Amino acid sequence: MNQATRPPPASRRRRFACMIYEGILLFGVVFLAGYLLDTLTQSRHGLMWRPERQIFLFVAIGLYFLVSWRRNGQTLPMKTWGIRLADPNGQTPGFTRLLLRYLLLWPLPLLSAWLVARLSAALQSSAIDMLIVLAPFSLFIWTWFDPRGQFLHDRILGTELLAQPRPGPQMPHGQPKVPPTS
Repeated sequence: MNQATRPPPASRRRRFACMIYEGILLFGVVFLAGYLLDTLTQSRHGLMWRPERQIFLFVAIGLYFLVSWRRNGQTLPMKTWGIRLADPNGQTPGFTRLLLRYLLLWPLPLLSAWLVARLSAALQSSAIDMLIVLAPFSLFIWTWFDPRGQFLHDRILGTELLAQPRPGPQMPHGQPKVPPTS
């Protein structure tokens, strides 16, 4: 795909809204995966099998993203917000690149979470712990330095989040909506 026909990158606002929506859906993914693990292991509370639970949830979240991205370069929130993941040719990236993208998503938010924990311990204030909810949004820091506003992991892998045109309103049976004439 040449640069003249390539869609523009998705805006930060659109990606931020998509990330919020993604978090809501991930709540369901994590709940179902946790319920499955608890059922299979007969665990009585969330601290049983804790390391195994974390690995299981990491894999479950990864499967959600990999399956969604592989199908058409979009998760449901990405489709809703008109965002598509593409490689340099404008195509859906291959499985290896998608897997690397998922793995490279994690270091910056985990580093941010670790810094919040260290700050909380240094200040001896548990109120600081509430800042942990901002850790996933640390991914946006790089976008202010990138020429196309892309995330760091996308820049490293050559992937890009592109804006997709949203379809206009439709009438039943696929008829385009026509404004009334006077």
